[in-house]
Amino acid sequence: MPRERVDQPEKIEYLSILDENGQLDSDLEPEIETEVLTRLYRTMLLTRRFDERMLNLQRQGRIGTFAPVTGQEAAHLGAVAPLRPSDWVVPAFRETGADLWRGRRLESILAYFNGYNEGGAIPAELNNLPISVPVGSQIPHAVGVAWGMKYRGTDDVTLVFFGDGATSQGDFHEGLNFGAVFDAPVIFVCQNNQWAISIPLSAQTRSRTLAQKALAYGMPGIQVDGNDILAVYAASAEAVARARAGRGPTLIECVTYRLSMHTTADDPSRYRSEEDVEAWKKRDPLLRFKRYLEQKKAVSRGFFDEVETAIQDEIQAAVDRAEAEMKKMDDPMLMFDHLYAELPPYLSAQKKAFSRWVDRDSGREEDRG
Repeated sequence: MPRERVDQPEKIEYLSILDENGQLDSDLEPEIETEVLTRLYRTMLLTRRFDERMLNLQRQGRIGTFAPVTGQEAAHLGAVAPLRPSDWVVPAFRETGADLWRGRRLESILAYFNGYNEGGAIPAELNNLPISVPVGSQIPHAVGVAWGMKYRGTDDVTLVFFGDGATSQGDFHEGLNFGAVFDAPVIFVCQNNQWAISIPLSAQTRSRTLAQKALAYGMPGIQVDGNDILAVYAASAEAVARARAGRGPTLIECVTYRLSMHTTADDPSRYRSEEDVEAWKKRDPLLRFKRYLEQKKAVSRGFFDEVETAIQDEIQAAVDRAEAEMKKMDDPMLMFDHLYAELPPYLSAQKKAFSRWVDRDSGREEDRG
């Protein structure tokens, strides 16, 4: 029998609506209310300035190691903006803007990167999972959450973030396969920032795009300009609508760039050129979005200066509150909190024994004083 070509009708599209030169494709421009646009800009700027402040704090020894997000704000903010509060968001570790959009406090983030368990606690009213540092491990969790919502008969969706490095992990492939087979209402968002720590994308895959990996699992895939918040928003809104309608998952590849280091323990100058960084700075998502708002006349003349001042004040107040709150987080008994809704017997016994030891030790300290 002769060889026959297998028909594969699905294709991968690339979406860009607002380019780095401020050119807008008005035919593709999504309809976003002015209130949402201004909130998006404010959250983008807050994310950038908070990132800069945390880097200063880390260098001063006032917080621990963290992963900066500068340059990637549009990729995660545009993705979560179309969601409802009842939807779930499953982050990796470079989605500060998405966390803030969904209601996380700056103080919580500061406490988390200072090593306090309380910083990882998510209030019951927020449908967010905590930060996940092991690469790709959150993807199967997100699919499980989405499958659970489908099983319960709701039209809520789950959106999960991961980086290009995670697409080399088995968790990624298992998650996409399960999600597609069971039509789980999940949106897979890959922030392709070109580097998995010091490994370039070219050393990870021979695929022309990461979005095309969706086709192997029978789901739509799209590659977008990850520094164009309008393109990310449009692609996410389309994927969310598809998932709500019971038509299964989507893979979105946001092509972006990490302008800073992988984490504050990393020296990116050892593996990438400054020329490459400078070229990507010209595609800055924050400056691009600011020009869009100016051209659209969506904000008043003094809006940007007012927001800048308000954000600086907000960050300083949050740092002051966080440092005051962390001084009250030294009770060692807190290690038993946030583990179980009801402690199992063996941990209850350990908690009682440890409490007696702490009380005795405190008494000895007082005697010595």
